[in-house]
Amino acid sequence: MVACNRLIRSRHCLAGLGAAALAVSALGAAEVRADDVATSPYLLGKWDGARKRLAEQGVAFNVGYGHELAHNFSGGTEDLTRYTDQWVFATTLDLEKRWGWRGGTFQFTMTDRNGRDLGADAHIGNNMLIQEVYGRGQTWHLTQLWLNQKLLDDRLEVKLGRLTTGEDFFSFSCDFQNLTFCSAQPGNLVGDYWVNWPTSRWAARVRYHTAADAYVQLGVYQVNPKYVDDHYARHNGWKPNNPSGTTGALIPLEADWEPSWRGLPGAYKLGAWYNTSDGKDLYLDVNHDPRAISGLAPLERSGQFGAYLSLQQQVSGTAGGRGATLFLNFTQADRNTARLDRQLALGMQYKGPLAGRGQDSVGLAVGATHNNGGYADLVRERDARSGQDTVVGGSYEYVGELYYSWVPVPSVYVRPNLQYILHPGGTSRNANALVLGLKFSVVF
Repeated sequence: MVACNRLIRSRHCLAGLGAAALAVSALGAAEVRADDVATSPYLLGKWDGARKRLAEQGVAFNVGYGHELAHNFSGGTEDLTRYTDQWVFATTLDLEKRWGWRGGTFQFTMTDRNGRDLGADAHIGNNMLIQEVYGRGQTWHLTQLWLNQKLLDDRLEVKLGRLTTGEDFFSFSCDFQNLTFCSAQPGNLVGDYWVNWPTSRWAARVRYHTAADAYVQLGVYQVNPKYVDDHYARHNGWKPNNPSGTTGALIPLEADWEPSWRGLPGAYKLGAWYNTSDGKDLYLDVNHDPRAISGLAPLERSGQFGAYLSLQQQVSGTAGGRGATLFLNFTQADRNTARLDRQLALGMQYKGPLAGRGQDSVGLAVGATHNNGGYADLVRERDARSGQDTVVGGSYEYVGELYYSWVPVPSVYVRPNLQYILHPGGTSRNANALVLGLKFSVVF
């Protein structure tokens, strides 16, 4: 309520709270016992056993709400507070339990996003979103519509339908609020064709388990500029259609190893990708001369590519319980075509930092996103000819974030955070930004 008091004139904020209250009222028709709330991953409990009975019949569902506030105390042109949120409505069917279809799983997910982007409204100039849940059109999205089939004694998995790339490739959590530390990192750099949640496109993924703790996988994802166009999303994002204008396919390849070190879990991923679509060179023209000087069309590059590494390891405590987990993520994109061509993030998360608060956690991370120097050179050369003075980055944007996650019950967390952005947009011409954030989530 404190957040919305500051934004009392925001109809979206009020609508979000109203919708949450309505959902609680509607879904709470079944009796909710206090012991259910204290132990269940759902705020509305076990519904007098109804959830368990549905699960035994192969039906699981999820209704969730996430809310992110941010206020900049420095940086940008003015101090502002902005919020953004997301509703998730999902259903999972175990086809073997439902109809005896061995090894089959069906997933359907719709999402709805609302709110404003602090970085854009305050003119901070940042590369990475301060509120990671913002973006891809503040509207309804068909986020998942797929069938996953296990074969060969469950060693082979084939997944078909409408998929988000980051749910399978470079799969990483979004515990932090700054996008630098959230989800599949390649989507932060080349988001025009590597598309993460909540936007899906037609795709296929094949995964082969080489051992109990290792697998390799290959995917093919449709590349179509309409999927990442906000105007198209507002009118068609919820439809399972196949728009015209496909330019090629994104083909990621990944090897994943999930070992146990001293009894503690880890996840190690090494991957690469190739986009068959042509890409425009950031600096050179069709004659391999500087575009800013010649004024000619950009050189067309045949395909676009990149590689990544993700390391995550719990290093203390008990497996999956209290203790520290370290992570390092690194991605390098094609320097000929990607305006943001490199990202590095490393951090630590500690679960159960206080006695008696086993579900709480604290996180600390630092990261850097590199602006392609070739594009910066292009803009500077254009400005020299036109007399303009465009602010463009040719170096790193550095981000640090610290959060504490309070979990009063398993279905709810309240996560205040502090972010500092050094050289937003990869240039010292943008003032550094100090941001106070608040991330809140509830699963009904």
